[in-house]
Amino acid sequence: MIHANLSNGQDGWREQLWTHQLTEDTFEVACLPFFTYGICYRDVVTIDRNHLLTKVVRKSGHRTLRVALVLKHADRNQAHELLHGKVVDTGLPHEWLQGTYLAVDLPPGADEGPFIEALEPLAHAGVLHWEIDS
Repeated sequence: MIHANLSNGQDGWREQLWTHQLTEDTFEVACLPFFTYGICYRDVVTIDRNHLLTKVVRKSGHRTLRVALVLKHADRNQAHELLHGKVVDTGLPHEWLQGTYLAVDLPPGADEGPFIEALEPLAHAGVLHWEIDS
C-alpha cells in the first residue's frame, strides 16, 4: 500500500492506494482512486522513502468515473440504487466508499455513454456530482 498526498503539503490529507510492487520504488495501482487526480487503475507510479506517490511512470489507458452523491438530498438512496444496478449490469470493476462515493474503472475502449445518460439528469437535479479522470 502506498499513499497519495491530497493536501498540497498543508494538513496531511492522504489517500491509501492498493498496489502491486514491481521494483523497489515502482508500483502498479491495483485499486480505483476516489480522490487522487491523474492516477487510474493499472497506472505505474513511483514513490519516495515515505511511501508517498511521486510521479506516474506509465499511464495504463484506464479512466476513472467518479460520482459523489449529495449526502442530504432526498433522492440520494434512490440514486444509489439506480447507479449500483447500472454499474453491476455493466460488469465493470467499481468501488463504493461509505455509500456516497462511487468509482468505476473505464478500461481502454469502454463506452461511458450509458453512465452519462444516467448521471446527467441526476446531476441536473442536484443529487450528485460526477467526473471522468484519466
